Amino acid sequence: MENPDNIDRMTTLSQVMETLRKRGIHKEFRMNEECQMKYENSEKNYLPNELTILKTYRFEGDSNPADNVVLYVVQADDKSFGIIIDSYGADSNYPGPEFDNFIREIPIQESDEY
Repeated sequence: MENPDNIDRMTTLSQVMETLRKRGIHKEFRMNEECQMKYENSEKNYLPNELTILKTYRFEGDSNPADNVVLYVVQADDKSFGIIIDSYGADSNYPGPEFDNFIREIPIQESDEY
C-alpha cells in the first residue's frame, strides 16, 4: 500500500511522531525492570514474541552524534499499536545489552503503511 502522507520523506523525529499521532499511534512501549516492554498507561507487559516491528525510522544529527535516535512502530498481538524510541550509539536510553537483545528478538514485518 502506498503511503499517502509520504511519511518516509519526513526528516525529523517530531514530524514522524506527529503524523503517527494523527493516525492514532502515540502510546509508547518502554522497557521495565523485568526486561519486558510496558505499554503506556497500561499494566500490560510484552515479551518480544508478542510484538511485531512494522516500521523503523532512524534519525541522525547533522552536527552531533548524540542526536542519533531510532523510532520503531510496533503492534502487539492484542492489536495495540505504539512506538519504541531509543537513542542509539553510545547514548542509548537503556543501559546494558538487554534492550538491544530484546529489539533483535522482535519479529519484523515492514509495512509501507507506517
